[in-house]
Amino acid sequence: MKNLKLKSILFCFTTIALFSCKKEIFIPDEEKNIEGTVSHSNGFPANYNIVFNQEKVNRLNIIFTAQEWQDMQTDLSQKRGGGRPGGLPSETPDYFECEVNFNGLTWNHVGIRYKGNSSIRANSNKLPLRFDFDKWEYEYPEIADQRFYGFKELSMSSNYNDPSLMREKSAADLFRDFGVPAVRTAFYEVYIDEGTGTFKYYGVYTMTEIVFDTFLKNWFGSKNGNCYKPDGNGAKFATNGFTLDDFERKTNEETNDRNDIQKMFDLLHANTRNSNLEEWKDNLESVFDVDGFLKYLAVNNTIQNWDTYGRMTHNYYLYHDPNDDLIKWITWDNNEAFQNGKRGGSLSFEMNEIDDEWPLISFLIADEEYEGIYKNYVKSFIETSFENSRMTGIYSNQELLLDQPANNEVNGYSYVNGQFNSAVQTLKSHNISRINAAIDYVQ
Repeated sequence: MKNLKLKSILFCFTTIALFSCKKEIFIPDEEKNIEGTVSHSNGFPANYNIVFNQEKVNRLNIIFTAQEWQDMQTDLSQKRGGGRPGGLPSETPDYFECEVNFNGLTWNHVGIRYKGNSSIRANSNKLPLRFDFDKWEYEYPEIADQRFYGFKELSMSSNYNDPSLMREKSAADLFRDFGVPAVRTAFYEVYIDEGTGTFKYYGVYTMTEIVFDTFLKNWFGSKNGNCYKPDGNGAKFATNGFTLDDFERKTNEETNDRNDIQKMFDLLHANTRNSNLEEWKDNLESVFDVDGFLKYLAVNNTIQNWDTYGRMTHNYYLYHDPNDDLIKWITWDNNEAFQNGKRGGSLSFEMNEIDDEWPLISFLIADEEYEGIYKNYVKSFIETSFENSRMTGIYSNQELLLDQPANNEVNGYSYVNGQFNSAVQTLKSHNISRINAAIDYVQ
């Protein structure tokens, strides 16, 4: 059997080396504002320094004509009204046109739509958004391959049900810091002209990059592998209800070949798990990054994030990395983190409440070696990325950054409702309680 512990150590050294070698692309100031080049065109590296600035809250203006705005709201109302089980929208909202102003520049004919599940049903005007900057390039050839400082698509979380406004960003940053694949994030103030000629302040949003647009290349060095967005019963990987149709292809769509997912499923459920455990583990490790998944579980369970695998059949991506031919786990959509949550609550450290309905957890954690690796990751996480003084400093810095934008939010366009500063204190208290719980578990 492969020595997975040794692999873990080698992976950590490799990750440190890769991250230490990464450098942000430097673009001279005189080039940053040349419309049609670095800021607007394809062929330039994604500029994380500008779009995902960590030192400020950027401002984004979104401008509609009165008709565009009305059409977008009508579509939203129809999608909400159709409804799937659980009150979810009947289908994904459509894209509409808007103009985007940022950094003194304008992007025309940008595709924009509403996004989300529970967040899109919120009793609020502040709803999550999705941008596609060359969505309408066939109608408007002048914007062919239009980019937003190198980004084709971007997502904006509304920080739904989060008076601290920090959960989405803080969770993603923690995953990344501990070496778990997660997208970049940044805070934005969003102002919208609904076609009246005046701007309304829609509050603080969290900008997130799109996994299959820029993230894969930035994290893995390549986006040539198969990337999937699982959603539905098949996303559990259980024998009951498994279907490849629940694994939406986000790259290489034209091939429509999901044999790699089928192979992972077959090896996960192979009879050797009961007859020859070492062979079962070797075979599974040959297609799936087991070590990376155990690291993800350690972070996810420590910070408490219920809206993902183990409770819900969505909010993760899979990437078949051509560099080592392994399928990698990518976390996504963390606005419900840092709380016990719903649907039975967040998973315990032991995860003994999980049955074979969620086999990626139950099968792996039942193995003594895998459980030991997972436990070591929990211990390492609370001693490094999640260490209390580090997190207290992060929360305090973000509180200073967001204090005015958060308290400027108004009824109907806010989840803060005067609770911002107390919500930040709740996060700090949560950090201490989770570290104590983790210590109890690993001892």
